[in-house]
Amino acid sequence: MIASGAAFPFVLPAVARRGLLALAMAAVLLVGAAAAGTAHARESAPALPEVALADLPPQAREVHALILRGGPFAYERDGVTFGNRERLLPAKPRGFYHEYTVRTPGTKSRGARRIVCGGPKTAPEVCYWTADHYASFSRIRE
Repeated sequence: MIASGAAFPFVLPAVARRGLLALAMAAVLLVGAAAAGTAHARESAPALPEVALADLPPQAREVHALILRGGPFAYERDGVTFGNRERLLPAKPRGFYHEYTVRTPGTKSRGARRIVCGGPKTAPEVCYWTADHYASFSRIRE
């Protein structure tokens, strides 16, 4: 029995309570499975487009050569860790990626063009090109 003023004016039979509990547990499992599927989809996302190093602007080719030589770079922030917050590049441990500015003719600031490389700084495993300040990337093919 429910006391007067109780929040629920009726009591569900035990069978109905078990059914609702089973339904709630199934919903939790489905949501968890969907989330796991989304995480798996991110890990196995289609490969990024590729661009030949020779097809990049001359400023990008110059910066790429500087990366392989270890500098010197034109901008103080060149070589800093790139956090991959956009999650457009393959997931790697923090510190794997480093970013480098590619000068944009006619701009007074650093502009939007970058090369992001992963692995050892002077012997990167992979490099990516972005002309739109990390909104998109293409893998650089040497």
